[in-house]
Amino acid sequence: MSTHELYTIPAELSTWNVEMAGNARFTWEYDDGRDRMLALYQKGKDKQWDSVKRIDWDLEVDPYDVLGIPDETIAIYNTPLWDRMDAQARREVRRHGAAWQFSQFLHGEQGAMICSARIVESVPDLDSKFYAATQTMDEARHAETYARFLQEKVGLAYPINEHLKSLLDSTLSDSRWDMPYLGMQVLIEGLALAAFGVMRDITTKPLPKQILAYVMQDEARHVAFGRMALRDYYSNLSERELREREDFVIEGCYLMRDRLRGREQWEAQGLSKTEVDQAMQAVDESQYLRLFRSLLFSRIVPCVKDIGLWSPRLQQAYADMGVLDMAGQSLETLMRQDEEIADKLDEARFATEETERHQEVAETIAFAAD
Repeated sequence: MSTHELYTIPAELSTWNVEMAGNARFTWEYDDGRDRMLALYQKGKDKQWDSVKRIDWDLEVDPYDVLGIPDETIAIYNTPLWDRMDAQARREVRRHGAAWQFSQFLHGEQGAMICSARIVESVPDLDSKFYAATQTMDEARHAETYARFLQEKVGLAYPINEHLKSLLDSTLSDSRWDMPYLGMQVLIEGLALAAFGVMRDITTKPLPKQILAYVMQDEARHVAFGRMALRDYYSNLSERELREREDFVIEGCYLMRDRLRGREQWEAQGLSKTEVDQAMQAVDESQYLRLFRSLLFSRIVPCVKDIGLWSPRLQQAYADMGVLDMAGQSLETLMRQDEEIADKLDEARFATEETERHQEVAETIAFAAD
């Protein structure tokens, strides 16, 4: 089935063309490069996986209860709008919410694939080109995974959100080679990683938990890659150049914050304009979503600080968003946990399968003996 048949609202175009600027850079220096970057590249090669084999696609998913989380997490829960809805309308709210969220994950992963390919093309040093090539494959696998999940398990999809689209446009059309790092590795990937983490930790459903955990295992390396490359480069920039990048970060963070409001998912459910406005007011006032939004900056804020963009005005912007306290988060601890959770999930799954195989063999032998 064509994805266009799943979209709740028509996608504007079959393809979206972004005019790109800047140079494709070759280098004739083939020495070993930076040890830490090459170690990350080796890890990227070692950790490649096949979504067809690693993920248990036979697991059933209820499209009206994709994550298996309480209705209290829905912004309009216990409002007059929610109270007026019948059981089927509430089921649709759950389905559209999950479809919208995973659709933006899907579009973001395609954006990450294109940005990492852009990094391969434009970054001047070879060790970064090597790692970005492994990331391009990672992002292709993630897009493949989310597309299959939406098509086979949810049966509903949304086009790219205008705020995510705007940030991708700004990231890809900039001629400076570091901007795909800053826009994608720090902002888009950082926010996605935090969103994946919240959903991975609260879902009670095994299939989305697998998908989110395995994707996060890759994304932790990607953010580390961006930090490493930009920290080295930004330490040598002028005050004017740093200010330009801080402007980009501030604008990008506001776009990411506004992207989370998701007005289009309410409009697509046939609500009146007044009801959509009521839903958006509930989104803005929801204590759960306020906490969720703040947690989504748990990876971005410490990363921005780590790469050397930490002027008083940038800190003030984060204070205005209510996320400045996220600067104290330990990225190393968070990313180590991401790795460990995926590995433990594998151990538990495959240990169970091995036990079942041994039991099946034992039963077969016993039956034959009888």
